[in-house]
Amino acid sequence: MSSSSPPTATWTRARWSTSRRRSCSSAKATGSSRPREARPAKTMKRRDFLRAAGAGSAAVLLGGPGCRRQVRRPPNIVFILVDDLGWRDVGFMGSRFYETPNIDRLAARGQVFTQAYAAAAVCSPTRASILTGRYPARLGITDWIRARRDGGVIGPGRGNPEGYDDRPGFELLTPKNALFMELDEITTAETLKAAGYATAHVGKWHLGPDEFLPPAQGFDVNVGGADIGHTSHYFDPYHNEGAPIPSLPPRRTGEYMTDREADEACAFIRANRDRPFFLNLCHYAVHTPLQAKDGDIAGFEGRPADGGQKDPVYAAMIKSVDDSVGRIMSVLGELGLTERTCVFFFADNGGLVPVTDNAPLRLGKGYPYEGGIREPLVVSWPGTLASGARIAEAVSSIDFYPTILSLAGLAPPADRTIDGLDLSGLLTGSERVLPERDLFWHFPHYWSGHRVRPWSAVRSGDWKLIRFYEDGRQELYDIAADVGETRDLAAIRPEIVEALGRRLDAWLRETGAKLPKLRIGGEIPSPPREGDRGAREES
Repeated sequence: MSSSSPPTATWTRARWSTSRRRSCSSAKATGSSRPREARPAKTMKRRDFLRAAGAGSAAVLLGGPGCRRQVRRPPNIVFILVDDLGWRDVGFMGSRFYETPNIDRLAARGQVFTQAYAAAAVCSPTRASILTGRYPARLGITDWIRARRDGGVIGPGRGNPEGYDDRPGFELLTPKNALFMELDEITTAETLKAAGYATAHVGKWHLGPDEFLPPAQGFDVNVGGADIGHTSHYFDPYHNEGAPIPSLPPRRTGEYMTDREADEACAFIRANRDRPFFLNLCHYAVHTPLQAKDGDIAGFEGRPADGGQKDPVYAAMIKSVDDSVGRIMSVLGELGLTERTCVFFFADNGGLVPVTDNAPLRLGKGYPYEGGIREPLVVSWPGTLASGARIAEAVSSIDFYPTILSLAGLAPPADRTIDGLDLSGLLTGSERVLPERDLFWHFPHYWSGHRVRPWSAVRSGDWKLIRFYEDGRQELYDIAADVGETRDLAAIRPEIVEALGRRLDAWLRETGAKLPKLRIGGEIPSPPREGDRGAREES
């Protein structure tokens, strides 16, 4: 592609419009056959909720009756999501090989959560949980969504698939994963847009194609969002094994994708400086393939390794993300928006092993261990949130939706289960601890390339139970005492295995989670209970 390729997308001040969104009833008419959760008889339609959200925001802006806080203008929200970035792939979490001065500076003037979890160990489910505040199992998205090029073709009824995958060589039949996020889900973007925010998605989407792309989920503008989970070429012209990204047209031959994403993000901020905005910046980096700019790679060649953190190309990709964060913060400062903007920095799942090393955490992406689900998290809002705090409360990606709405003076819809907690009290210091709760994960699939087998997990306090479905094995760890999950305590603490197993069973039922099945005999039998274990030992 020549240098005369089409220019970057032109940003205009986004116009507020909710007429494009379908109501819950019309979305169902598209042919989706996924079972819906039971909801109150008087279900609030999406259109009505979004209209109410807009009115509620106006009350906050004007200080009217019923407002939750006196705010002259709600904060801008910048959510930065990095693909496959490990918990310790940043300087503020201890890496001595990767360089992230801008992200570290963001952490220093913000709040760092040391026990922040993705709701899944792979990308699409976590992304859906961030936008909806709901567990992936409840959404029917428990694996990464297959793009059209990977065989993810939506049928004539335009509904999500039902049934099971029968893959030769595997012991279990696994439930078919969704091919898109359902249109009757209400996203952060939709709620903020109804309240007058300009909304933009930049970068990776991976939550469905065509009519399920960001514009259908509340984003005024979409640059880079497509059904694909990764690019096969980080340099312009961007493509995915020959398939272009329609919303990221070529601009300058050889331009690096992360730099382009930063350009688009900064342009959106400038175009909407005079109104509240929500920027969802989801970098394709640092997902494989490992490709980076030669000059950046050279800066890491010959550097002493930090354990398994040693790849100069991967380090250069992280540097490009750090440069992007620095540019975002510079633009906010230049426009006088630093103290009017709340910035979130997060990753969608654990770092990919052996590309990186998540030690002291065990393993990485795809696995139920901490290396697969624990993420770096920073929340920064200078002038409103205290700086320099490190918070040890266990939080999850399901918490972002209610938290962001609360910071904007809004409330989530009341007609559906919102699994996440509002963290705004914890962030502002009005609350010291979160209410007690359990956290859950569910991956009823195989990832053969990394020998990942179907599993579910629950964390309750410091205890974490992992259940593997092929052999019914259950592992128990004390995360506070053994963050590396090196000592399985299931055999010596059967009463905790029993209690957590029952909680996991109840959650799987309540969310309607799909479970794998035996090839012969159908349903997988429940794991052995404490009494059953004793009976077997006596025999």
